[in-house]
Amino acid sequence: MPIQPRPEELPCLWLLSDARNDAVLAEALVTMPARSGFVFRHYHLQPAERRERWEMLRSIVRSKNHLMVLSGDADTGVEWGADGIYGPPGKLGRRPGLLRLATAHDGREIHLANRNGADALFLSPVFPTRSHPGGGALGATLFHDLAARSTIPVIALGGMTAERARELGVRRWAAIDGLS
Repeated sequence: MPIQPRPEELPCLWLLSDARNDAVLAEALVTMPARSGFVFRHYHLQPAERRERWEMLRSIVRSKNHLMVLSGDADTGVEWGADGIYGPPGKLGRRPGLLRLATAHDGREIHLANRNGADALFLSPVFPTRSHPGGGALGATLFHDLAARSTIPVIALGGMTAERARELGVRRWAAIDGLS
């Protein structure tokens, strides 16, 4: 069973997978600093293919001592040997040894993540992103206002790059395109 880090030990840098960055994931994972975080989403794959891709990336992730988090349910997370699970705050099951990383886009979801005992939350989209073309973004002011409502660590997501993280003044951030 993986050792669950304390909130202050959570990685500062997180890479999220999707169909757009699949071809460059191996290189991105190798070049990220050791003990970064990786959220495996890969919603575009059928279940058997998704599991196969998970297994292919696991050796790279483990060689860099990254955390490997599955977007999915707690039972699957345990079965696959994930360090944690990622998803909406109301759908994160409780399983000993699994990090529970919630997605949040507004105050209601932050409240749910706090109340349901998530270990951290990904607050998004901070900036416009290709994941949601034409969709709204929080912007710096609203991001900080919402993040202040969280009692758990906040990870900025959505249009993030190292430069934007510095400008935003955040320690923990995540990206799809910005890291791949």
